[in-house]
Amino acid sequence: MKIYATYNIKGGVGKTTTAVNLAYLAATESKLRTVLWDLDPQGAASFMFRVKPRVKGGGKALIRGTRALDDAIKGTDFDNLDLIPADFTYRNMDLLLDSAGGKPGRKLAKLLAPLAAEYDAMFLDCPPGISLVSENVLHAADVIVVPLIPTTLSVRTLDQLTEFVAEFDGRRPDVLAFFSMVDRRKKLHREITENFSSERARVAATFVPYLAVVENMSVQRLPVTVFAPRSSAARAYRALWSEIQDRAE
Repeated sequence: MKIYATYNIKGGVGKTTTAVNLAYLAATESKLRTVLWDLDPQGAASFMFRVKPRVKGGGKALIRGTRALDDAIKGTDFDNLDLIPADFTYRNMDLLLDSAGGKPGRKLAKLLAPLAAEYDAMFLDCPPGISLVSENVLHAADVIVVPLIPTTLSVRTLDQLTEFVAEFDGRRPDVLAFFSMVDRRKKLHREITENFSSERARVAATFVPYLAVVENMSVQRLPVTVFAPRSSAARAYRALWSEIQDRAE
């Protein structure tokens, strides 16, 4: 099972829209048995897949093992695609991981391991920030997909993340950033997307444009690749998924 995490230290950069669209493409177009875990207590990915953001026993039951992770899995409206929903108790996930004993930075990897027999691909939609949760995600994932808005401060977070991963002992995930919410009318956006991608090996050639159709996902409660499959945004997510698969292989 390949584990992909959409993560950035900053919020509001397109992590959830990326996770939702990539998970859908993995399940329906690549025909992979796919599960998405919505780790953000806000539950946006759960909302878009029309699943109630609630886990019986909350995050505490999952972390302490009193409820098996596969018992929390819900189906979606799409073949091959399941969801582990968000829960508002995930806001305390750092404390739960820290009190779980053993190696708190490796707890999520241990929880996910049994799902390898059931799924080909797992996507983790992560909350922003640097925390024990994000450390767990970085240890568990094979590929970290990092959405970046083409601004100086957003790009700076990629360097911070890269330095953080470089300090890991042993296994390290592959980090692949891409530009999201790109507005080609803005000079800074054009300059950064044109120059930065060619300078950094960890930046995808694909970028996702800033379009109303992406924002409309929360209204439609569907991946943009479903309700607007021919849009430039849908084409961008398909190209991005192709790049990520090539990278993972």
